[in-house]
Amino acid sequence: MPPNTTDRSPTTAAFEVPTVDITPYFTGGTTEARAETAHQLDDACKKVGFVQILGHGIPQEVLDGLQDAHDAFFALPLAEKKRSLAPGNRGYTAPKSESLSLSLGIENSNRMNDFFEAFNIGSESSWYPTLNLPSQDYAANAWPDIDGFEPQVMAYYHEAARVARTLTTIFADALNLPSDYFEYLCDHSIDVLRMVNYALPEGTVRLDGDLKGMGEHTDFGIVTVLWADQVEGLQVLGTDGVWHDVQPSDGALLVNLGDLTARLTNDRWMSTLHRVTPPVVDGVIKRRRSVAFFHDGNADAVIATLPSHLDADDGLAYEPITVREHVKAKLEGSQKGKANSAAVREAARVLAAQGQQR
Repeated sequence: MPPNTTDRSPTTAAFEVPTVDITPYFTGGTTEARAETAHQLDDACKKVGFVQILGHGIPQEVLDGLQDAHDAFFALPLAEKKRSLAPGNRGYTAPKSESLSLSLGIENSNRMNDFFEAFNIGSESSWYPTLNLPSQDYAANAWPDIDGFEPQVMAYYHEAARVARTLTTIFADALNLPSDYFEYLCDHSIDVLRMVNYALPEGTVRLDGDLKGMGEHTDFGIVTVLWADQVEGLQVLGTDGVWHDVQPSDGALLVNLGDLTARLTNDRWMSTLHRVTPPVVDGVIKRRRSVAFFHDGNADAVIATLPSHLDADDGLAYEPITVREHVKAKLEGSQKGKANSAAVREAARVLAAQGQQR
C-alpha cells in the first residue's frame, strides 16, 4: 500500500526559491556587480526568505569529504553513536528526542517527536582564549573515533563559515549599512554545524498522518547555510500560507534567514518557516541527508530592530534581546519540551496555515 501523504499540502507553480550567484563577492567583482548581487539577495529575502546560492566556491573535494563523514557516522550502530552524546548542543541526538515545533510553542498533534537523528559540532570557548566565553554557550565538541572524520567535517565547517560571513557582508550592503556592520554581532559567533540523517527505514511503508521528519520551525540566528541531498522532504511555508517543496539545484547551497535577522529588519526580511516531511519518492521512502551551518551571532550581542526598519510593521518593533536569551528559549523548546511562548509571530503563521489546510 502506498504511503499516506495527506500531510503534504498542495503546491502551486507560482512559488519559486530564487537563485543568486554570489561570485562577485569572492572574485573582486565590480561595485556594480556587487550591488546587483545585493539587490537580488534583498529581493529574495523580502519575498521568500529562502534562496539558492551559486558561486560559493566550496571545493567539490570538501563536499565529498563531508558526505563521506556523514555516511560513516550514521552507519554506526546506535550504541556507538550514543558514545558521542554531549551537553551544550553538541554531539549526537537520537531519533525522536527533539520536537522542533516546540521552539515555536506548537506541539505536534500526535505528540510524537521528530524522526531525525543528528550530530552537532560548534564554536568552542577555547577558540577565543582572550575572551573568557562561557562554556554553556561555547561548549566543547565530542568527536567520534572515526578515521578522517574530524578533519573532513572541520574542512567543511570553515568553508561554510566563510560563506556565512560573506552573506552577512551582502546583507549589510543590501540594507544600506556599512559593509562590516555584522562584525560586531558575529566576531565570536555561536556557530553550529548540524549533520542530519532522517532515520526512517527505506522502502514502502504506510505513514501515520502527522509523522514528521522534522517539525515546522524557524532557524534561530542570523543566517543558515544548508547542504542537502536532492531528495524530496524539505518544505517551506510561502506567503500564500501553503507548504511548498524545495530541493537544491545542481551545485547550489540553500540559504535561509534566521529569527535574529527578521528581528533586525522587523520582518521586512522573513525568517521562513520550514519543515521536513517523510522523504517519499514514487511511493517509497528514500534516505535523506542534510548539513546545516547555523551562524547565530555572539552570545552577548543585543539584537534590536534597526532604526531604518521601525516602521516596517505598522510602527511595531521587536523587544531587544540577547542572542543567548533567544537561542536558549528556542533550544528549551526543541530539546527540553518547554514550549517557547515568545515566538508569537512565527507561531501565528503556522496556525494560520494549519487552518487553511482544513
